[in-house]
Amino acid sequence: MVTLSVLDQSPIRKGGTAAQALRETIELARLTDRLGFHRYWLAEHHGSGGLACSSPEVMIGQVAANTSGIRVGSGGVMLTHYSPLKVAENFRMLEALFPGRIDLGVGRAPGSDTRTDQALAVVPGKLPLEHYPDQLMDLYGYLSDDLPPDHPFRSVRATPAVETCPELWMLGSSDASARYAAELGWAFCFAHFINPEGGERWVRWYQQNYQASPLSPTPRASIGVSVTCAETDEEAERLSWSRWYSRIAGNRGARGGGIPSPEEAMAFDYTEPEREYIEFMKTRSVFGGPAKVKRMLLELAERFNVDEVVAVTITYDFEARKHSYELLAEAFGLTPRAQAG
Repeated sequence: MVTLSVLDQSPIRKGGTAAQALRETIELARLTDRLGFHRYWLAEHHGSGGLACSSPEVMIGQVAANTSGIRVGSGGVMLTHYSPLKVAENFRMLEALFPGRIDLGVGRAPGSDTRTDQALAVVPGKLPLEHYPDQLMDLYGYLSDDLPPDHPFRSVRATPAVETCPELWMLGSSDASARYAAELGWAFCFAHFINPEGGERWVRWYQQNYQASPLSPTPRASIGVSVTCAETDEEAERLSWSRWYSRIAGNRGARGGGIPSPEEAMAFDYTEPEREYIEFMKTRSVFGGPAKVKRMLLELAERFNVDEVVAVTITYDFEARKHSYELLAEAFGLTPRAQAG
């Protein structure tokens, strides 16, 4: 059976606020914890008027403190912006507070526009992207207390000292992330919701070329999928228009405004190429009633040869988003999790 997890991008509805979106993240985390989902990941975005979470490591602590059993982590930290030592220490802190429940997923996309990306640089003149593999190895070295003997910071230790290590995940939508994950011995999550084309090949390449590491002796892979589940196929399609519009708005370079209602999204004056793109997205989207969505997710998991699906759901109405996860849990027969206290 496929394991179900959650990726939350903390969407801001049009007319709503970022604070409201973050409170909804906490509420959704509590719900999916009770429903029996396996892990809950927080995304990182900057300079966005539609997505609220710019600091997943802060939200991880909040979500973990408000849940009892679900794993909590980043989906992901955009490592190119930061010092590997500081990221390692952030997640060692989280692991010390919530041992055995923390995931550290990293990615190399900026998660922002170009200008914001430059402003996030730790010093003027950000390290070129070709340094990303070195950042990954340094991060692993700090977390495992095993930097190479000739490393200039060999004597530096990430604090606090903890007995356990967060699960390490490489997130990506291309062959590069699959290669890094295989070479370093990390788990790998392919972002199907970003790039629905060709991912099967890279997941299988990762599995076939995996190099065991002390923290993960065998390959582990999952896929991040955009999912909208409702009582009927028609209602799920109606709800999905908000997300499809947001993708079009992003392509136009509009990063603000929030997630629109389905009615506003359907009434928008799309160009002919944009309407063709939406029709294409429909063929690559997972939306529908519970039976249809379950069938599509099982087919995707089989195609990708994975046993875990990380579902990201964006709707204008928060109650519809919660209900989508409730229907998913019911369709897959998840076992509700007993709550502490």
